[in-house]
Amino acid sequence: METPLIEFKGITKRFSGKTVLDRIDLSIYENQITTIIGKSGSGKSVLIKHIIGLLSPDEGSILFRGKPVDKMKKKEWEEYRSRISYMFQNNALFDSMTVFENIALPLKQTTNLKKKEIEKKVMSRIEQMELLDAANKYPAELSGGMQKRVAMARALVTDPAIVLFDEPTTSQDPIRRNIILSMIAHYRKKFGFTAILISHDIPDVFFISDRILLLWDGKIAFNGSYEEFYRLKHPMIDEFLLSIEGLKDELTGLLSKRMFRSRYDILTDQRNIGNIITAVLFSIEFKMPDEINGSLISTEILKALGEYVNTYFGPLGGFSARHSSRKILTVLPYLKPEEVEKSVHDFALELQQKTLTGSAADVRECFEIEVTAGITEAGPSDDIENIIEKAEKNKKIIALYKCGKEDS
Repeated sequence: METPLIEFKGITKRFSGKTVLDRIDLSIYENQITTIIGKSGSGKSVLIKHIIGLLSPDEGSILFRGKPVDKMKKKEWEEYRSRISYMFQNNALFDSMTVFENIALPLKQTTNLKKKEIEKKVMSRIEQMELLDAANKYPAELSGGMQKRVAMARALVTDPAIVLFDEPTTSQDPIRRNIILSMIAHYRKKFGFTAILISHDIPDVFFISDRILLLWDGKIAFNGSYEEFYRLKHPMIDEFLLSIEGLKDELTGLLSKRMFRSRYDILTDQRNIGNIITAVLFSIEFKMPDEINGSLISTEILKALGEYVNTYFGPLGGFSARHSSRKILTVLPYLKPEEVEKSVHDFALELQQKTLTGSAADVRECFEIEVTAGITEAGPSDDIENIIEKAEKNKKIIALYKCGKEDS
C-alpha cells in the first residue's frame, strides 16, 4: 500500500476548552490535489495550519512520509518546512512592499539565486497571473481579487513540493475563479507538487480535485473522490450540499451536477421500460503556448458553450450540466438521435462563428481550440457515467480554430 505523503493520526485540537479537531485521521497522497470542504467555522484553517507547523496538536501525531513530525531533528524539520508553501486566506501581503517585492520575498529569504534570476522568476509569475499593470503598485492600491492573485503568485514562485491554498479563489468572479483553479491544476501537473486546498467554490473546485475531505463537527466525515461524494447517500452530505450549492453552475449558467442528477433520476423513474432518450457530451480541448491567454480564452469559451447549450437545447426540453472541467452533458428526452444531430450542427456553426473566432481574434500566438460532440442513446438501465462513457466513444469534432483558420 502506498505510504501517504502526510498523515494525521488521532489529531485533536482545542481552543479555550472547545474541541475544534476531534481525533482526526486522514491521509494526503503525493502529486494529488486534495480539497478540504466544510461549513464556516468547522476547523478547516486550523487543520491546514497543523500541516505547515503553525499549530501543534494537543493530542495525536502528524507523519510526513511515515515519520512523525514531532520526532524530526531540527535539520529534518527545516527541510520539511522549506518544501511547503502557504497561501494565506487573508493574503498576508506586506503593505510597505510593492507587488514585485512581495512576490520576490520568498526567493530572497530561502534561496541563493542572483538578482537577475529572481527578477526573471518573479516577472514570469506576474505575467502568468495577469499582474503586469500592478507590478509596481502596493497592496492597498489593489482590489481584493488582485491581492489574492498576488498571494498566489508568491506561493508558487519558489516551485514548492507542497502548496497549501486557503480559499484561493475568494472574491473572484466566476471566470477568474476558474482561471485560478485551472492554473493550480496546470502547475500541479507541470511541476509535480502536491496541492491541498480549502474551498467553498463547489462545483468548480471539485473538477480539479483528486480527493475530497469533508470536515464536519470536528471529524472527517468523508474521504474520497468527486464521483463518490455525489453518489453517497448520507443526510450529512445532503445537508452540506444544500447549504452551499444553488440550482446552477455559476460559470456556465447550467444546472449544478447535483440538480442534473436529480432531474435525471426523476426522468428515469417516469420513463416506460424500453423508452430511449438521446444525450450529447460536449468537450473542449486546447493547445496553447501561453498559459494565461489559454486559461482566459478557455474559460470564456466554456462559459459561452454553456450559454449556447442553454439557448439551443433548453427550449427543446434538454437539461445540461458540467461534468468535468471542460465537458458538458446534455440530456434530450424528447428528440431522436437524427434530430439531435441536426440541432448540434446548427449549434456548432454559431459557436464557431461567434465564439471561437471572436475569442481568438486578439491573440497573436498560434494555438488550437477543438470542440467535440458525442451523441448517444440511453436506455432505462443507463446511469450518467454509462452515458458519458458511450458518448465519449462517438465524439466527433464539430468546431475547430487553428492559427487563424476556422472550420466546422
